[in-house]
Amino acid sequence: MNESKSQDLGLLFLRVSGALFLLWVHGLPKLLNYSEQLKLIEDPFHLGAHVTLLLAIFAEVLCPVLIIAGVLVRLACLPILAVLLIAMVVVHPEWTLFEGQFGWLLLIIFTSVLIAGPGRLVLSQRFS
Repeated sequence: MNESKSQDLGLLFLRVSGALFLLWVHGLPKLLNYSEQLKLIEDPFHLGAHVTLLLAIFAEVLCPVLIIAGVLVRLACLPILAVLLIAMVVVHPEWTLFEGQFGWLLLIIFTSVLIAGPGRLVLSQRFS
């Protein structure tokens, strides 16, 4: 396998596995248990629980789906990174590296995808 093909497969694996992980662990539970999540979600900027939860769902459901498809990938990373940074720095600043390791790893993954881009294995080159 040539180097270019390997890089494209590596980027595909990175973006799809990271996006599926975020979608499965954070996004779908928020979407499928909306009423319960309204009672649990932190609202650090006092936007209201509904707005805050909708923004989180946008970042943790819609953006990962776009990333998996390879559509607007770099743009879709930005809301994810914003939500992660807010969670790690504003909502849970007391967390140790151990307690926040999942969030920091997601930050590493989606920052890497933002920097490297989606690779050539995307739904449409026009929108990536």
